[in-house]
Amino acid sequence: MKLPAYTQTSRMSSELGTLLLAASDNQLVGVWFDDQAHLPDLSACAPDTGQPVLHQAQAQLAAYFAGQRNQFDLPLSLATGTAFQQAVWQALLAIPFGSTCSYSQLASRIGKPSAARAMGAAVGRNPLTIIVPCHRVIGANGSLTGYAGGLSRKTALLQLEGAV
Repeated sequence: MKLPAYTQTSRMSSELGTLLLAASDNQLVGVWFDDQAHLPDLSACAPDTGQPVLHQAQAQLAAYFAGQRNQFDLPLSLATGTAFQQAVWQALLAIPFGSTCSYSQLASRIGKPSAARAMGAAVGRNPLTIIVPCHRVIGANGSLTGYAGGLSRKTALLQLEGAV
């Protein structure tokens, strides 16, 4: 994943570990756990110098973890992905709080019913964990499969939302 040329980053503590946030042009471009799979190299990014969206994201994530927010209202950029990944990430945004769907259901929603495996790869590369709710995607049999942040975090997020 290639981040925009001028990206600012910040960190925040959460109940599930440290989150790294990235923004460019007042759009949120990334939220990752500091130890999750597919974490991009953020070494060339500047530290936050007052990027409003980073502060808004931190406040909204804190409210989410406190059980006071069930949706996010932030300017997002999904431009770091391929056209297919962007379609998958947009579809993730349509999964309601407290709900889940399977990879195959998600594939059908974007008109690619035979692309469940590719769907899983795209979900795993989601650059905006929690905000773009990839944790709401489960196996066809209801099992909690795959999550770049770890299955224990996926379980905790779904429990926080009352989905399991």
